[in-house]
Amino acid sequence: MTDSPFHRIPLDPKEQPILDRVLIIRDHLSLLKQDRSTYVKSADVVKHYNALVEQVELLNRIRENKRDEQNRVDTVLDDCFRLISLFFLTIGRNREAPAIYSCVSTVDRLLNHLKEAGFYLPKDLESISQNLDKWEHTIDRGRDEHSPHLLTLLEARIKVAKTKLRELQEPLVVLESGQMKIYETLVSILRSLSACNTRSRFPTKEVKEFERQLLEIESKLKLTHDDHQGKTAQEVYAERLELMNKCENCHQDPNFVVQSLLARCLLWVEIIQQKQGKIDERFKEPFDKLLKIKNSLDQMNLTMAWSLRETDLYDFQRQLDRIDDSRVNGNFVDAEGRPADLHAQRTLLYLLRKSYAYIYQYIISSEPVSEALLPIYNQLLTLKRCLVEVKRNGGVDSPRELYPYSMKLTSIDNMKKDGKFMVGNDIPEGQSSVSALLAECFDLAYELRNEADERSEKKHEPQPDPEEVNGVGNRTTRDEKSVNFKDDGLEEDIDLDSNPGANQAITGFGLTRTSTRGE
Repeated sequence: MTDSPFHRIPLDPKEQPILDRVLIIRDHLSLLKQDRSTYVKSADVVKHYNALVEQVELLNRIRENKRDEQNRVDTVLDDCFRLISLFFLTIGRNREAPAIYSCVSTVDRLLNHLKEAGFYLPKDLESISQNLDKWEHTIDRGRDEHSPHLLTLLEARIKVAKTKLRELQEPLVVLESGQMKIYETLVSILRSLSACNTRSRFPTKEVKEFERQLLEIESKLKLTHDDHQGKTAQEVYAERLELMNKCENCHQDPNFVVQSLLARCLLWVEIIQQKQGKIDERFKEPFDKLLKIKNSLDQMNLTMAWSLRETDLYDFQRQLDRIDDSRVNGNFVDAEGRPADLHAQRTLLYLLRKSYAYIYQYIISSEPVSEALLPIYNQLLTLKRCLVEVKRNGGVDSPRELYPYSMKLTSIDNMKKDGKFMVGNDIPEGQSSVSALLAECFDLAYELRNEADERSEKKHEPQPDPEEVNGVGNRTTRDEKSVNFKDDGLEEDIDLDSNPGANQAITGFGLTRTSTRGE
């Protein structure tokens, strides 16, 4: 197995035994990851985790006076902790500190790429901010259970991520609601253009439509179109990126933030129309590799709930890390060390960022349920969605219509032994999550059954005679205009023509409107 990107620093002879043991742990974890014949057991994961922590403690004693040193031991340890982290997610122990390691590593990469791209949505940052706060609470809860060395490392990484996050939030804080709406539209268009640029067949009409929208926004803002006479679109775009990087800590005028992004959108649409989706041949290999990774991750979205094992993300992470870390001063370079042109640079960066974004999304979407219980959990999720949809559309006419749902829920409930969902003699993680979801489904079915019973009772209530004598000796007949309500002896006449709401309410309750003859 090849390592993740590594440092060629000479290894201290004292660290060699640690490296040997860590390599063995990584091999065991890799074999466990590849074994699909059975589900991953908590005991196996915890055993390797404890062995890894033991090696970290030995390493820290050796490096007491050289804490900042990085060599091959560190890169292999990083591989191991990522695998352990994804295994903790796989076994449903999402709310424990080891599960955070891979999450934080992915967020760090994602923040770097968002900053480099120079455009992002507020909701992108909100999601990351909320998860960083959640992971901090997870670390606090685990102080008595997990190695302080791991917790200290995670805290430091989260602190760095929060600093990067604040830097990204600053330019957006100054935008007012109207400006923010335009800014979000521009980000959406720029992302769509970047996606068009990577398709196998360049969508000319679609790109032209985006260009029309951009020119419409430019006209709405009453801006003069810049034809960048004497310079290519790529040169002007590169100048704007350089200016943006120089002023990253400057206070920016909100109008400038919006106008600058609009200018970049117009330049980018011009660039990709010139290129027609064709990248510099020198970078065709990394382009194809990144496109394949991005498409594979995209396809996983269709079957994620049913077939994704979180450890599957590990190989994608490693491939992306190697490509990302092969850059020189942030630039993709060819075999001879020459940097890519702006089009290739931004295209490869888009694919890299998009791939990390998929991994981040899959990680935060991971349910706190063991792989062994996931089939049951997914069935319950489907049942819940069906029941919610039935309720939203007015319920059922008869309790009999709920029979298939009730039968399925009962069969799942009967799978429990002594109140637990067992797999052989094991009690997989995630019992509370599955039981809570099962209870939700039963509650929904119970509510729908009660509503159906009430409807049935009302349906079979005896209807009043069309003509009957009222309490004062006058005949009453059905009439379309008014209805008489009596409540505790008080009588009120409601004109239904002027009060359609009342008309609706009456119809909903199955009441008949009457008027009195001879009034």
